[in-house]
Amino acid sequence: MRKNSPPKIVVIGGGTGVFTALSGLKQYPVDLTAIVSSADDGGPNGVLREEFGILPPGDMRKALLAMAFPNDQVLFDLFNYRFQEGRLKGYSCGSIILTALERITGDFPRAIKEAGRLLGVRGEVLPVARRNARLFAELEDGTVIRGETNIDIPKHDGKLKIINVWLEPAARANREAIRAIRTADVIVIGPGDLYTSIIPNFLVKGIPRAIKKSRGRKVYVTNIMTKWGETHGFAAADFTSALEKYLGKDVLDYVCINTTRPSASRRARYEHESSECVEKGELDKNKKYIFGNFIRSRGFIRHDPDRLAQVLLKLVK
Repeated sequence: MRKNSPPKIVVIGGGTGVFTALSGLKQYPVDLTAIVSSADDGGPNGVLREEFGILPPGDMRKALLAMAFPNDQVLFDLFNYRFQEGRLKGYSCGSIILTALERITGDFPRAIKEAGRLLGVRGEVLPVARRNARLFAELEDGTVIRGETNIDIPKHDGKLKIINVWLEPAARANREAIRAIRTADVIVIGPGDLYTSIIPNFLVKGIPRAIKKSRGRKVYVTNIMTKWGETHGFAAADFTSALEKYLGKDVLDYVCINTTRPSASRRARYEHESSECVEKGELDKNKKYIFGNFIRSRGFIRHDPDRLAQVLLKLVK
């Protein structure tokens, strides 16, 4: 870390998980960068992606909102608003604004920067790649699943394990993302859906190599709950092993694992999703682990932003 300058923290992921990590870290004096997956192809985001040829805006919008310090609450609410009826039902106003900004600026990363300026974002939000690519997955029975949304919301037997994932066409890393990784003091991976929000970032050429070469400390935040169709039956050790298949062995410095079990009443809400608490499993004795209670005290079983941030800040050299 450079003397008299805030620590540079890079968070890599997508979806709700990256929102959690960013919204906690932004409360502290850090130089924060989000590197966000661009594999989403479902729902309204998929329509905007296909119709306008842009990167999917949804996860970028979430990261922007997580890092925002808006002077105008109405503007924040505008980006956060989702239509509830009519032909735009399900569409986020923020995603539509990002699409319009891309048309105005002629460049999606620049559109993200302009949206960040409007929202008072402190830090950077960067797409992992500058061009669209489709996510594919091969299941243990040989079936190939096309598209992030079909992996995320499986139409197949969710018990079947994913044995391989890839992008078509091959994607090359955003140079700004490479720069952020190389200069980071701490690189945070996750939390988030393993095969649809986390691993797609490491399928992009240049990202795994940049992380390996970075002198920053690398930490993976494992999920609290399993996910049907992606990580059914996974323990924390399985999450780490799957990630390392694409990131590389012996790259992670720490693995952060929640060890507090939510109440039975909170767990019961997830039974219809076949989602279960992630246990430790057989951990690699050569790895460093951070154990603790990282769960929100109420509501959805997710990481508590501030608890997670406090742990991550301890890794700053």
